Amino acid sequence: MKIIIHGGFFSESDQSHEIKTAKQNSLKNIAQQAFEYLKTHSAFETVAYAVSLLENDELYNAGIGSQIQSDGVIRMSAAIMDGETQKLSGVINIQEVKNPILVAKELIQEDDRVLGGNGAKNYATEHGFENFSTEIPQRRSEYEAKLSAGGKGTVGCVAIDKDGKLAVATSTGGKGFEIPGRISDSATVAGNYANAFCAVSCTGVGEDIVSNATAAKIVTRVTDGLSLEQAFNKTFAELKTIDGFAGAIAIDKEGTIYHQDSYPTMVFASFDGEKFEVFS
Repeated sequence: MKIIIHGGFFSESDQSHEIKTAKQNSLKNIAQQAFEYLKTHSAFETVAYAVSLLENDELYNAGIGSQIQSDGVIRMSAAIMDGETQKLSGVINIQEVKNPILVAKELIQEDDRVLGGNGAKNYATEHGFENFSTEIPQRRSEYEAKLSAGGKGTVGCVAIDKDGKLAVATSTGGKGFEIPGRISDSATVAGNYANAFCAVSCTGVGEDIVSNATAAKIVTRVTDGLSLEQAFNKTFAELKTIDGFAGAIAIDKEGTIYHQDSYPTMVFASFDGEKFEVFS
């Protein structure tokens, strides 16, 4: 059993010692809570749980603390994928729910598993998700001052459970000040992908991640026989040709944990029950 989570990239406003310490402590605590949860739950259940904890922390650009778009509205996206069944479900540009990842998880049982906009919100309401504003004062002041803090932020989790099953979940509040209707990579296989061999969650500039098909490429290359490190190196070399801005976390079927970013600094934490690795 192993778990790795990420909290996106640092922005210029994140460089204070207080913020760095807060993120480091938050990531470590959430990784530990999620690992404890993993002991009695599947990887699929655990990645949703871990990402919901990240969504509940305003330090991150997902759920509470999501960025505000150019028209003054918060729209969020999230997806989850079960490596065993290879089913992906997600929500795109959903508004006024506390935990988009839990709505995405609920959708896994449906035939129509990726919903956007009003359809996603209506589904959430019909399934008992309460109306909830995720706006915090910091994001509103940034919006009003036309400043973007953390436009390369997403949260994600990859886990392997005691049965060797893999899963991944990813959630984002967007890049901030985007054109309404923009589609993030987080609810696509470019940013969130898993099968029986490997699971990957990405963060960074969504357009770059989609152009490079980053998560899907890494997983496919591991499936075809490359090591996790080789798959990352080849995929990030291709990302470099378009000067792409991305980071990714992964676990393969052997329990190998790997992470890489194209520009500093992705923040992440991993835990295997004994050893923490935390960077923020």
